[in-house]
Amino acid sequence: MVLGEFALPVNGWTPAHVHNHHQLAWAAGGVALVEVGAVQWVLPPNRALWLPAGVVHRTGAAGRAALRGVYLDPARCPVDWPAPAMVAVGPLLRELLEYLTHGELTPPARLRAEAVVFDLLEPVAVAPIGAPRPADPRARRVADALLADPADQRDLADFGREVGASPRHLTRIFRAETGLTFGRWRTQARLRAALPMLAEGMPLAAVARRVGYATPSAFAAAFRKGVGLPPAAYFAG
Repeated sequence: MVLGEFALPVNGWTPAHVHNHHQLAWAAGGVALVEVGAVQWVLPPNRALWLPAGVVHRTGAAGRAALRGVYLDPARCPVDWPAPAMVAVGPLLRELLEYLTHGELTPPARLRAEAVVFDLLEPVAVAPIGAPRPADPRARRVADALLADPADQRDLADFGREVGASPRHLTRIFRAETGLTFGRWRTQARLRAALPMLAEGMPLAAVARRVGYATPSAFAAAFRKGVGLPPAAYFAG
């Protein structure tokens, strides 16, 4: 393992990049964000993300956070998961990663600690939330407006008047270019915006209001339907 640490841009992103090594992305404090294609993973300190070698991604943060990058040689790594996967970071794994990052270790001691880390890597069965942006410039203006303000309550007729396209045309474009109906895409965008707030411990009512739901129960129902878990369970443990 090679371990490093660097500050993440607040409310911004690193350029998209790729590694020849597997990576375990983790932030000991704050909330890290990792984007793979249209999918965004949100990582509080009790979660890390396994990124296989060759996966194009970019990283950012909702607030102040320092990313711990754990890089693993594919030829020697006993873990070979083929796709990105969220990993639980319990107390023991957290202490081992801190130990490997900052400890002055002999090579045999390092190898023993690394072996335990591999044993502790446990994928978490949660679905990431994607809201792919359409390529059509008019539909993209609609998507960008909603990504910037997920609580925006305008419908496609309102947006159509602004961007110069009929609601029917925008409906077709969203389905063709994102694979989602506009209503489903909007829900995904709202849930994606909610995850960093939930990870920081914001009250459910405040999160619901900020992403456009009238009540916490309406938000919780949409979250469970979209993700398969209630909001409180997504980052539990």
